[in-house]
Amino acid sequence: MKIQKYSALTLSRLLARNGIATFDELKTVLGNPARATVFRKLSELEYLSSYSHRGKYYTMRSIARFSPAGLWSFKKVWFSEYGNLLDTAQALVNRSDAGYSAMELKEIVHVKTKHALRELTDGGRIQRAKIGAQYIYLAANDRVAQQQRSVREVDEQSLASVIVTNPDLAAEEAKATILLFCSMLDEKQRRLYAGLESLKLGYGGDAHISALLGMDPHTVARGRQELISGNFDKDGVREKGGGRYAQEKKHRTS
Repeated sequence: MKIQKYSALTLSRLLARNGIATFDELKTVLGNPARATVFRKLSELEYLSSYSHRGKYYTMRSIARFSPAGLWSFKKVWFSEYGNLLDTAQALVNRSDAGYSAMELKEIVHVKTKHALRELTDGGRIQRAKIGAQYIYLAANDRVAQQQRSVREVDEQSLASVIVTNPDLAAEEAKATILLFCSMLDEKQRRLYAGLESLKLGYGGDAHISALLGMDPHTVARGRQELISGNFDKDGVREKGGGRYAQEKKHRTS
């Protein structure tokens, strides 16, 4: 009877214990087999390699807890449900509402993206367009790209109103200023502010503002509808007991 010398269970136990491991660590725990053997055993576990650190680290898909963007970090090592950096960047650009600049995408994936975006563009897997003062990467599909461009152009107009009042602000800084302002509002105030901005834009405003502020379009729509109808709680702006003290009305005496 042939005894199996190398077991995928050995790798599974190591990854379950440590979360991630380098190739050398995997090879050592198996007893230093050939490189192809290590990958063959890894394939039995549905493994992932990191898109950061030059793909140096490995984990099991069952271990990863992906964010809504499809990303997972363990000890500052980044993994993606889409695979390597090229596939991840393409997927995120395709899914975005308004495309991404290289800087915006870098903030999401936490690694430099310029070379990956250039390779994707040269290969026809995404598009690049200059919108405003920066290059934006859009989906390869022309219809999706046009929708992304429309949202981005409205976003640029919203940012422009902030920049006009302070010409020293760049577009990224203007967006950061708007987001900082929103972060200081409570839930109801953010909803109503988003609804107000949507009303200014008119048709399609809910989608544009939700993309700009990172809010659910239904929340923006609710804020807009509340403003139109006036049907929202007007109390609670001041804390209970705030404002002037009530004064007893004085009556003239003869």
